[in-house]
Amino acid sequence: MKITVIGSGYVGLVSGACLADLGNDVLCLDVDPRKIDILNNGGVPIYEPGLDEVIKRNVAAGRLRFTTDVAASVAHGLVQMIAVGTPSDEDGSADLQYVIAAARNIARHMTEYKVVVDKSTVPVGTADKVKQAMQEELDKRDFSLQNPALHSPAFNPEYSNLDPGFSMVSNPEFLKEGAAIDDFNRPDRIVIGAEDEAAIKIMKEMYAPFQRNHERLMVMDIRSAELTKYAANAMLATRISFMNELANLAERVGADIEHVRKGIGSDLRIGYSFLYAGCGYGGSCFPKDVRALQRTSAEYGLPSKVLEAVEQVNNAQKYVMLSKVTKRFGTDLTGKHFALWGLAFKPGTDDMREASSRVLMEGLWALGATVTAYDPAAMKETRHIYGERADLSYADNSKDALQDADALIIVTEWKAFKSPDFDIIKARLKQPIIFDGRNLFEPADLKAMGFEYFGIGRES
Repeated sequence: MKITVIGSGYVGLVSGACLADLGNDVLCLDVDPRKIDILNNGGVPIYEPGLDEVIKRNVAAGRLRFTTDVAASVAHGLVQMIAVGTPSDEDGSADLQYVIAAARNIARHMTEYKVVVDKSTVPVGTADKVKQAMQEELDKRDFSLQNPALHSPAFNPEYSNLDPGFSMVSNPEFLKEGAAIDDFNRPDRIVIGAEDEAAIKIMKEMYAPFQRNHERLMVMDIRSAELTKYAANAMLATRISFMNELANLAERVGADIEHVRKGIGSDLRIGYSFLYAGCGYGGSCFPKDVRALQRTSAEYGLPSKVLEAVEQVNNAQKYVMLSKVTKRFGTDLTGKHFALWGLAFKPGTDDMREASSRVLMEGLWALGATVTAYDPAAMKETRHIYGERADLSYADNSKDALQDADALIIVTEWKAFKSPDFDIIKARLKQPIIFDGRNLFEPADLKAMGFEYFGIGRES
């Protein structure tokens, strides 16, 4: 099948590369010529484990190409998959300008029937806006597709007289940064929001390779599909904030949040996923999607008290590590120096959008401290955000970050941090103090080795 993916960012690149890996003919469009130049020269503009290999394999096979030519991209694909960014607007709503612009471009250049797929995370009602924008452009052209030439094998003769000339589909992504290739290739579910048989038939054909073992595809109305994506992320964010609130209570009452986690996670109705206490969630999805769902709810006269609390708890949790540091060292940190392990908002990515590390570092600097930071993937991104400054040093590895620091602070739970050489840590720190923002270690074990240990919701 010929597929066009509009937007060569995180979702677009992963989706395009994986669809090409299934044998489809995929053309990825982006309006940023720098990004396309990188891709056409064998590079990958984002960090995602395994993505570079998938891209190279399919480029070499001729199944995956990249362009800035809008007309060519519209001409290419029967399926036009919109995977552009939907950042938060000032009021917390999702900014749909790039989605609408992509839709208008499709309508301006199409000469035959297209299936327009919203892959971007969009609020309920976006499909209606996309359809309206496209119809406005088609009306300007006085464009009608009577008996269009439909050459895709997806089509049977009964679909050859479709008018108007496009179908609308919502196909939200459920990719986790750091595990996106595996998530795409082994999906828990594939959600298809569509309201005509032609579009459903085409989407089923596109996703047929995932259906061989068991049924994964869920067909529903478009608005339900749009809401499903936001509901999923909001549910996961809620679990995280709930556990962080319990962790703060555990500290006050003398309980251990790890014991509590195991106790409640063993209940099959609850499970263990996303029950880990820590120093707050970040990234490109949870914060943005929680805000956008709140905004949608408010627009319909149903303010979401739960989601408001989720966001408030998470924002406060990002300051917990700074609070622990000042409780131990005082609020004047002039002359104090800290080693920081972990800058990305989660392991497996270089994404620092709304990362807890940023709140912590900026808080330490405001109180007079200096920081030496290390992350296995996010050093380049950290330099891009903060540049060169006197209160921030960049380490080449985790051990170098420790030298002459007053304490080690762990913010991201990279596997490489889970079994460190504690003798080296103790030797390089000025004093053996660890602030563990992800509860990687057991307090009793660290204390037995002579460390002062501060976790989240655990014995201090």
